[in-house]
Amino acid sequence: MLVAATISANAFAQSSTSVAAPAATESATVVAEPSNKGEFRQNRGLASMKTTIVPKGQWVFGGTASYSTHTNNAYKFLIIDDISSEGYNFKISPLIGYSLYKNSIIGIRLGYSRSFLTLDSAAINLGSGEGALNFGLDYYYALKHSYDVAAIWRQYIPLGMNRRFAIFCECQLAFGSSQSKFAEGSPIRGTYSKGFDISLGVNPGVVAFITNNMALELNIGVLGLSYSNSQQVHNQVSVGETEASQMNFKINILSIGMGIAFYL
Repeated sequence: MLVAATISANAFAQSSTSVAAPAATESATVVAEPSNKGEFRQNRGLASMKTTIVPKGQWVFGGTASYSTHTNNAYKFLIIDDISSEGYNFKISPLIGYSLYKNSIIGIRLGYSRSFLTLDSAAINLGSGEGALNFGLDYYYALKHSYDVAAIWRQYIPLGMNRRFAIFCECQLAFGSSQSKFAEGSPIRGTYSKGFDISLGVNPGVVAFITNNMALELNIGVLGLSYSNSQQVHNQVSVGETEASQMNFKINILSIGMGIAFYL
């Protein structure tokens, strides 16, 4: 009987141990939960902020440039007939920055753009017969050029442990001015306009290093606040003024920019 009691006690002890084991495992799982934002970010696999893309003290030189031209001769587009025109668009935007902290730069971005359009003829025909509406344009001339300067701050977010690819968020505060000339009709009527604008924007993007010091960059305008003021003089007689403000919370496809940068 004494031996049986001993075996029963040992069996009870083993049973107690096996029941307590899951509790210990569950406790270990709770302790393993991330305790700060950095650990949460690493567990998602999005980025490792320990990876250096731009070291402290590095200079960044870069920019974007674009040029397009068009010529139309008796061209038809939807309801617009007999389009005869020519023009071009040119834009350049250099950038210089300095890294005060790892993966972060501050700098200045300059910009200049010029657009030209001359339209010799165009006609809009709506319907046919007696109730038709027909509009024609004999001559139109437009020339505009603008300048702007922007203070920027950019934060890089490395993609994992990879040092060749990263995403970034660029914030900029820009001031600009523009001048434009318009002329139309026969006899010719002309308008001269000048204005200025202020804008605050956020431009996320992607950077890919081709070599250790050269990278391709792609950015898209997403968020923007802007204010513009323009004054016009028509035929050197009448004067007009317009003001406009805008808040944009959508992706602007027309603001996609691609450029090259040197990290020295």
